[in-house]
Amino acid sequence: MGDQRTFNEAEFEKLFREFFPYLCAFARKYVDDESDCKDIVHNVFLNLWQKREALDHSDSLKSYLFKSVYNRCLNHIRDQKKILHKDIEFEPEALSKYAESNNYLEESELEMRIKKAIDNLPEKCRTIFILNRFEEKKYSEIAEIQGVSVKAIEAQMSKALKLLREQLIDYLVVLIILFQIYLG
Repeated sequence: MGDQRTFNEAEFEKLFREFFPYLCAFARKYVDDESDCKDIVHNVFLNLWQKREALDHSDSLKSYLFKSVYNRCLNHIRDQKKILHKDIEFEPEALSKYAESNNYLEESELEMRIKKAIDNLPEKCRTIFILNRFEEKKYSEIAEIQGVSVKAIEAQMSKALKLLREQLIDYLVVLIILFQIYLG
């Protein structure tokens, strides 16, 4: 199960000093308030210290820290959404300004990730996906163009959507949260 060695205080302090600024900057991608970001990162390190004896050191500690900060940012966004609903009585303009001011997703970054995910699809899946989603062709039209059955097109679209979900999972979680903020 990996090395169960625990941190001593000096090692932990070194880790904290090394990663704290990077983790705060990472948290700022999701949470606008710098103080909230610092609190989130402090809590991640506090949790790490408390769980240091049970921590599996064979896993990437850097990866663990960034994933923990990311998850806590999502929790913070969810909690802010609850507060928003109490403070703002379904004012679409206020919700829009809130989402914009917090800059949860850089639109160009998301577009780039989507384009890359589509480019990574197997050729047949990519072609069928583009014909359906961007050229708005029906499955029957695509089947005729490709010279295959509608069932084959459905299977390829299902495969394409599954692969895209897997590649864009990090963004899907944030998009779902943002979508919920707008819908209340």
